[in-house]
Amino acid sequence: MHFSLVDYVVFIVYILGIVGLGLWVSRDKKGHEKNSQDYFLASKSLPWWAIGASLIAANISAEQFIGMSGSGFAVGLAIASYEWMAALTLIIVGKFFLPIFIEKGLYTIPEFIEQRFSTNLKTILAVFWVALFIFVNLTSVLFLGGKAIDTIIGSGDGSLIIYAILALAFIAAAYSLYGGLSAVAWTDVVQVALLVLGGLITSFIALNHVTPEGGLFHGLSHIYNSAGEKFHMILSRDNPEYFNLPGIAVLIGGMWVANLYYWGFNQYIIQRTLAAKSLKEAQRGIAFAAFLKLIIPLLVVIPGIVAFVLFTQPAGTTVMHGVQEAFLKTGGGINYDKAYPWLISVFIPTGLKGLVLAALTAAIVSSLASMLNSTSTIFTMDIYKPYFSKNASEKRLVTVGRLSAAAALLIAILMAPIMGNIPQMFQYIQEYTGLVSPGILAVFLMGLFWKKTTNKAAIYGVVLSILVALALKSAAVDLPWMDQMFYTMLITMAIIFGVSLTTSEDVDDPKGIPLTAKTFKTGPVFNISAYIILIILVVLYTVFW
Repeated sequence: MHFSLVDYVVFIVYILGIVGLGLWVSRDKKGHEKNSQDYFLASKSLPWWAIGASLIAANISAEQFIGMSGSGFAVGLAIASYEWMAALTLIIVGKFFLPIFIEKGLYTIPEFIEQRFSTNLKTILAVFWVALFIFVNLTSVLFLGGKAIDTIIGSGDGSLIIYAILALAFIAAAYSLYGGLSAVAWTDVVQVALLVLGGLITSFIALNHVTPEGGLFHGLSHIYNSAGEKFHMILSRDNPEYFNLPGIAVLIGGMWVANLYYWGFNQYIIQRTLAAKSLKEAQRGIAFAAFLKLIIPLLVVIPGIVAFVLFTQPAGTTVMHGVQEAFLKTGGGINYDKAYPWLISVFIPTGLKGLVLAALTAAIVSSLASMLNSTSTIFTMDIYKPYFSKNASEKRLVTVGRLSAAAALLIAILMAPIMGNIPQMFQYIQEYTGLVSPGILAVFLMGLFWKKTTNKAAIYGVVLSILVALALKSAAVDLPWMDQMFYTMLITMAIIFGVSLTTSEDVDDPKGIPLTAKTFKTGPVFNISAYIILIILVVLYTVFW
């Protein structure tokens, strides 16, 4: 694998630049010592464009560039529903969830649970989220990132994975542990520009090489004609990937559970909006992120389809031999997650290869930094402060935040190598997060929008939802996992409804949230953006149905 001196220089300049920027923007101002609001909420000073960029940088990581490209190879454009439906989800979050969260002045999502339900339920969910961030999110991002770098600049045999994991962890820690959310959010503005640029370069160059005559439009036409079955958004029942993306459920079923949970109640995502200058800035940032979501499939799914076309083209060509070796040399079946790294290593020229690797690293590092900051925020504000030091000073809270982030990163580093070689890791992460997300989403939705929801009902719902999810996951039921999520959420909401009515006197819960039409009133910029996004989505799903 040829990675030249120029590529290394470009990559090293990126690392030094992003670490330097993170430390500079988060430096303590003269006469002011960093407090918990500075560290965890960036002093509540983020403008809309920083919020939107940071939302995407936190979201787009190895899971998308590596995992979703692998799913693009296996499934096709249908996997893009995660991105395009997310654009619509962001609009819903901006209109219906953010006004309540920001009005309550939250630091964390578990804090909302305490205000609406109880401290006990908040603690249960806080512990769950810390564990999820460490053992699923941080670990998977580190492993996939290490795997990608091993494929691009190594031999792809796994010998560099542990070193790449350590390097990624060090880069993320170098600025995020000291600077907190301010360092993370402001560096994300640069990182999202870099990851979009690098992603576009990879897509354009791959499309240019997929046909002998070259050219972007020739490439698009060729992959569409050669792999037309990969350009259907709604899979039929006879599709071998139907159980991963079960037809119409991506529009009216379980996809909503995954997206609403992730974008509405995921700490490392929503924390950016909580740090906004105002509700209006937060909503504009959400709308900006929704527009960016519409272009993500071009960066991560199309390259996977290109790799599929190259893999299935007639034998006897040099490129075909390279594809076969890249995917099959480890023995056994196809390793879908090698699609994106392989395209970079084969087609990206010297100089640009360093830039594209920097873009991929930017996606990974920004997500790592976001997860670290949010893990430390929940641990510090929802576990350490109430249970270990109720009167902790601001300086102490910042110190604990840094130490807890460092501890989380160390655990994730130790766990990452044992993730193993899981095909379509993006789908794997979604499926197993789906065991718990429907119940938590049901609790939030009922707590937000039904004032009779009680604390006892919420606890019953969270606990029983896991049992329901496991029952629906059994082979005897034989349901696609996305349908399992949807039915689990509906059953959990029914449980919460029933328990609330039978354990209260049919009156509003004292902690119920009063809602009026004014609560959900949005400005013209947000409204126009929402309509444009809706129109674009209708066109996309009509064309690629």
